[in-house]
This record gives sequence, structure tokens and C-alpha cells, in this order.
Amino acid sequence: MAKKEQFEIREKRQEKKIDKKGEKKSFAGVENALRWYQNRRTVATVLLIVVAFLLTLVIIPKGGFVPKYHVPGEISSRDIKSPRDLLIEDLPLTQTKREEARQAVLPFYDFDSSVSLNAIARFKRGIVELIKSSSLPEIEKSEVSPVSGVAEVDQLRASVEAAFGFPLLEKDYRTLKTLTTDLNAEELSDTLLQEVFNHPLVANLKLFSTDQAKGVVVRDLASQVETTYTELPRVMGVPEALANSDPILKQTPGIKRAQRKVLMSVLQQMLRPSLTYNQQETELRRQQAFDEIAPVLFQVKKGEMIVREGERITAVQIKKLRALHDIGRDNRTLQIAIGLIFCILIFYSSAHRFVQSSIRKYNPDSRDLLFLACTTLIFFVLVKISLVIATGLSSTVEFIDFTSYYYAIPFAMGAMIVRIVLNSETALTFSICVSWLVGVLFGNSLYIALYVLASSLIGAHGVRHCKERSNLYRAGAWVALVNVGMLFGIHMMAGKPLDLQLIYKLGLGLFGGLLSAVVVNGIIPLIESLFKYTTDIKLLELANMNSPILRELMVQAPGTYHHSMIVGSLVESAAEEIGANPLLSRVAAYYHDIGKIRKPLYFIENSGGQRNKHDKLAPSMSALILTSHVKEGVELGRESKLGAPILDIIQQHHGTALIKFFYEKAKTQADPGMEQIDERDYRYHGPKPQTREAALIMLADAVEAASRTLSDPTSARIQGMVKKLINNIFIDGQLEECDLTLKDLHLIARSFNRVLGGISHNRIDYPEPVHIVREKKTEVDPARENSDRESPAESEDPEASTAKDSHNDLKRLGIS
Repeated sequence: MAKKEQFEIREKRQEKKIDKKGEKKSFAGVENALRWYQNRRTVATVLLIVVAFLLTLVIIPKGGFVPKYHVPGEISSRDIKSPRDLLIEDLPLTQTKREEARQAVLPFYDFDSSVSLNAIARFKRGIVELIKSSSLPEIEKSEVSPVSGVAEVDQLRASVEAAFGFPLLEKDYRTLKTLTTDLNAEELSDTLLQEVFNHPLVANLKLFSTDQAKGVVVRDLASQVETTYTELPRVMGVPEALANSDPILKQTPGIKRAQRKVLMSVLQQMLRPSLTYNQQETELRRQQAFDEIAPVLFQVKKGEMIVREGERITAVQIKKLRALHDIGRDNRTLQIAIGLIFCILIFYSSAHRFVQSSIRKYNPDSRDLLFLACTTLIFFVLVKISLVIATGLSSTVEFIDFTSYYYAIPFAMGAMIVRIVLNSETALTFSICVSWLVGVLFGNSLYIALYVLASSLIGAHGVRHCKERSNLYRAGAWVALVNVGMLFGIHMMAGKPLDLQLIYKLGLGLFGGLLSAVVVNGIIPLIESLFKYTTDIKLLELANMNSPILRELMVQAPGTYHHSMIVGSLVESAAEEIGANPLLSRVAAYYHDIGKIRKPLYFIENSGGQRNKHDKLAPSMSALILTSHVKEGVELGRESKLGAPILDIIQQHHGTALIKFFYEKAKTQADPGMEQIDERDYRYHGPKPQTREAALIMLADAVEAASRTLSDPTSARIQGMVKKLINNIFIDGQLEECDLTLKDLHLIARSFNRVLGGISHNRIDYPEPVHIVREKKTEVDPARENSDRESPAESEDPEASTAKDSHNDLKRLGIS
């Protein structure tokens, strides 16, 4: 046994030398820390971009999942509902409406009264010229113009043709020259004007009558006035007008039959329609009417059942399905996706930078950022899956409104998980960032966003200190109650009636709150395993006294085990006073001295009255053995998978404190001519406590050990001892890297006084048998030294001793 101990001592000395060499490089990690910080920013940037892209893919609705049905009569393979409000164009109905608008435009006619007046005027001038020519002798020859060299026509014939406006045949001209001079041309013209030419003349009276039956628009070219007619009076076709002219010529004296036939041919050439169909204007107006008709749309409401499984697909349903399928190919969807990515990037980065700079407890490392990214993505995937499930349920249970199923989704689960794993500040940021995105997912619904935010906040608050698993379900009950309140308020704000659907919503909201607790309870162990977090749930498991490492501690080092239990009681009470984590403090106290399992007999609380093993060791070796229990405790903690928070506390619970007993002993035994004793060899290697929980365990560890040296533990003696020890630790600078305030120290001291006063209570001194009293008188109490803490000689009555640096003491610390 002695050889084994000597070997272990040599091993410790070698480790000590290595540590001293490495101490010079202890601050060389500053550059590495800075590089890690820059790398963390890079990780945060990459994760943000990936999360923004993936969230957009989850949130933006797509139509690719809608099956294609091309022929009416096909059988639907499943139920299909519309994911959002749609307006679908009915192309055949739109085309029908446009054609109706085109046909509703009336034919357009132009009326030019000058046509008839000009014609009758030319007819009158021609008759007058013929009467003049008939009174002159006939000229047989033509005269030749000396200038042009061209034979000139008969001047009388030329004037007649100029008056009529068209050339006459020779025989027709000769026939008309025989008109008697007694013919009254003016009277004939007036009669023709009144009976024929004064009527609106059309080219085709039958076609005009067809148009007129529907209505026609007539524009007077002289006044540009448009008039709609369904029966235009006195309209006459050109053939009818010519036929009406023949009786008039017959009744005119002086006109022979042959002359009448020629005059009829002249009138035939002169008659032109005065009322003409304007095809260009009609088509232009019809096209305008066609284009002005807007597309005919029919609405599909969000959640509307388009087709049910097993039904035959109709033509209308095919239109709706094609519209759903085209949603994913809509350019507007791509535009929305790009906008959503930008919003996510800007909002998340702004929130992260603001909270990180404003809230000290929000300082996530790369592991935390990866956890938050995965939690966000999984949260939205679960919400999306819940929507699919809700769609299926709505098809089965039709009497419940489709939107009511939304409130059964466990929206609070994300914030609850983040709060259990990290802290309240991160959970608050997560809740805000998630709630507005859920509102976007549900069609930019502000009501849903508020509902999710309230549910997440109360869920995170409910799991702030999970001392037992029932706290999860208690938090779920609170979430359920908040869900009910929010749903009732939203229902009233929307102005909806108090109907049966409200009851369904409230019931589903209750279910969603309780489901959040169930989901969190199932997911937390997986998160602990994947990300190596030590949550309150994990701490509850570690608090089990039947854990292997605690059972070994109880067997190998029973004094240390009892000491750890009392330290756990001290720190739990103090943590509740200052608002630290009581569960973490208590569990860490149970494990803070597990390193003493390796060499339990070198620690005075485990000696059991045996000879002190440090009596034969040099002070430096004793200090080396004492400091080694910290390192060995960390190694055992890693083997037992205690988690980073507890390992940190094990490493920090002595800080860089001085092992004063052996340091003073070494100075006493040192040769004055040799090198002076280095105080650093008799200090723990640290680091100093970084958290309030670690500082609490440091204080409680010292106070509990020193309390055993009090011969008469009165209330005053306990207060003085607690004050002195906390003062010494404070003055030694062990608390300068944690968040404890002077007020916290006062509360801690008062809590320690109360707990130690209860532990050290007085009992009635029962009389003992005489032989036992005699035996006690003959016993010699062996001297024992506290090799791990200060010696009893140094723990004198605090009321009778005055500290050397009394001006630095916190004099009324812990005294009510």
C-alpha cells in the first residue's frame, strides 16, 4: 500500500511540474478566443442564411402537391382543399360575356343628306342644258383647237355631260336632245326630290330592315349627332327609289317613252345611298365593347373542399385544381419568397444584435446558435405537418370549422424547449421571432401571431424552474388557460357570434396547451443527447441519490457525502434568496467533491478517527493531493456525463483559493537560507467562479467545513464565522468574476445563518450511566488537523477575534 501511495505522489509531482510550465502560457488563449469569436459570427451568418432559405421553403404555399386531372369524369384519389383564397377565371363564360357585349353594339350608319340634294341638282342642270341644246340646230362637224391640236367635242354635249356628272352615249344624247322646250325642269326636279331623293336611301333595304329590327345608330354627318332608331321612317332602297321615279316621269308632260327610258338610266346612275353602313366604325366599337368586359372570376375560399376522395371530377373542379397547381409556378410566389427571405434575414439579424448588446445573459455560442436554428426549423416543420393533419381531420369531422383545428397545434413547444435548455432572455427573443413568421404562414394573420406569442411567453415562463416533471404539465395547463383567454378575445374582436364553433375552438386551444407539455417532455431527452445540454430535467435525474457516482461517494467517502448533502441544502436555500438556479446549485453541490473518491483517506472528514496521512508528507505534497481532487472530479464527471454546467462548478468551486494550513506549515518548516515558499504552489488552479451558482458552492463549502470546528455553535458564533469566511473569500478576490452583488452576499449570509442554525440546534443533555462517564474521563481525545480547510486553531470564536484587515470586512454581513 505504501508503494502505491508513493507512486501516486510521484505522479502528482510530475503533473504539477507540467502545470507550472504551462502556467506561463495560460494567457496565450486570448488570441484563440478572439478567433473563436470571429468564427462564431461566421457560424451565425451561415446559419441565418440557411434558416431563412429553409423557412421560406416551408412557409410559402406551393401547388405542386395537387394532382393533375385533365379529363372530366376521372376519379379523385384524395380529398383536396384550397390552402388559400383563390380567384379563378372562367374562360368560356368570359368569352361568352365578351361576345354578348360585342353583339350588343348596334350597327352604325352614316346619313349624308347632301348626296340626294347634289344628285337632284345635277339632274336639274342636265335637263336645263338638254332643253337649251334642243332649241339649237345640230352641228355635224367638230372644230379643232389650234392650240392643242385635239378635236374639240360638241360644246353642248359637253355641258350636258358636265351637268349630269357622267358621259352619255351618242344615241342617248340624241334621244334626250329631242326633249321639248316646254318641259318644266324645275318642277320635275322638285317632284323627284319630294317623292324620291328626299328619303333616306340605302343600298339594301332588306339588310337594313334586319339591322333596324335590333336597332341602329344613325350619325348625321352634317351635325355629327348620333341617334338610335329601332324604326327609321321613310327609308327607301335605291331600286325602290328608282321604281318610284318612273311614274313621276310618266306623268310629266312632254316626255316620250324613249326619252323616259334614257332619263331612268340617268337617274339610276345618279341615285346613291344617303344612308350607308359604316363597317369600320361598327367593328371598332364592337372591339372596344369586347375589351371592356373584365374576366369573369369565381371565388374559392380558403379551406373550401374542392373535391372529395372517390368523386368524379367535373369541368369546374378541373379549373380549380389547375389554378391550385399553378400557384407554385406563379411569378408572384417567387416574388413573395424573395421578399420573405429578406425580411427573415433583416429581422433575425437585427433582433440578435440588439438583444446581444442589451442583455448580458444573452450570449449564445455556436452550439446554442445551431440548437436555435434546428429548433426553429423543426418547429415550423411540425406546424406544417399539423396543418396536413388538420386538413385530414376537417374532412372526417365536418361539423367543426376548418380553421378551428389550427388552435390545437402546440405553438408553445418551441419557446418552452428554448427556456428549459437556455434561458428566459433567449426564449423571449425566440418567441418574438417565431410568432410573426407563424402569422405569415397562416396568411398574414395578426390574430394568429398574437395567439402564438402569448402562448409561447406563458409556456416559457411556466418552465423557468423545472424542479420536477410535473412542472411541465403545470406549465401546459397555464398555456391551455392562456389559449382559451386569447381565443375568446380574438373571437370577440372579430365580431363573430357566440356560437358552437367558439366552444370547439376553446376545447382545441386547451388541447393545444396540454399537447405542448407532452411534446416537450418527449423531445427534451433527445435534445440533451444530441447537443449535450444539461437541462433542469437532466438535473432532476442527476439529483437521484441512487446514481452510481453518488453511491460510490457514499461508500468510499461517507464524510464527503454527508458534507455534500449539507452544502446542497445551504446553496439551495441561498439560491432561492438571490434568484439563482436552486436546482442546479443543489445538484452541483452533490457532485462538487466527487474527486475525493480516488483518495478519500487524505481528507479529514473521511479519516474516521484514524491517523492523519498528511503527518508524514511534505506540505507541498499535501497541497498537491488536495488540489488534485478538483481535476479528478472533472474526469469522473465526464465519465458519468454530468454535463458542462456541473463540470464547470466542480472545476471552479475552489477558485484559486490558498490552502492556508499547509502554506503556513511550509513556511514554518522552510530553511531560512533556501528559496522562499511560492504561494502559487499552495493555491488551487482555478478558474475562479464564473457563475452565481459556482460562487454559492464555494461559499457554502467553506462555511460548512468551518462550522464543524465550532465547539459551541450558538447563533452569534455562527453569524460571526459566516461573516468572517465570506469576508476572507471576498477580500481574496475569488468572487470578482461572477455576478454576485453586495446585496446578494448579505442575503447569502443570512440564508447560511438560518440553515446552519437549524442544523446545529441544541438537544437536551440526557444523563448517562456512571461507567460510561468514567470511561470518557479516561479517554484521550486525539488531535486532528483539518487538512482540507483551515485548522481549528484558526477558527476561533469570531466574537473574540479581530481580523487583521478588519477595515475591509463587510461587518454586518448576514445579520438581520
